[in-house]
Amino acid sequence: MEAVGRRMGSRRLRIAAAVLLGGIAGLGGFTFVYARGFSYFSKDSIACVNCHVMREMYEGWVRGSHRSVATCSDCHTPHESAIAAYAVKGLNGLRHSYAFTTGEFPEPIRIRALNAGVTRRACLFCHGDLAGGMAHSPDGQASDCLTCHAGVGHDG
Repeated sequence: MEAVGRRMGSRRLRIAAAVLLGGIAGLGGFTFVYARGFSYFSKDSIACVNCHVMREMYEGWVRGSHRSVATCSDCHTPHESAIAAYAVKGLNGLRHSYAFTTGEFPEPIRIRALNAGVTRRACLFCHGDLAGGMAHSPDGQASDCLTCHAGVGHDG
């Protein structure tokens, strides 16, 4: 009799786990399809406006000087390796999904420290020959490009 009870408990546990995992997979899959998740694997800048709060940034890029030479990914993902680029895209995707789903994000949107570093290195990737030796700070360190060029890429 005890063996039958254990089998029933084990079966219920497997069913509950299957329902839970199925629910998570279904909700995740729906969200990924609804939010056009596969578009984030491309370098197409239009993917950035999947979230309506990015429309102003996208429109600024369309009017800006970098449109003809750089996509959003060129400035906002690392150039060191594909692994680093997709790690940043994945981390930002999770953070953005949470923020935009819950509505918990600042307006206007502000770049975080990790992404500011990525963007600064992207500036130097393209403009390093010109700006790499510039040191505007008293300690001789290269300045943060975004201090003076914060709007580059997002304004007309």
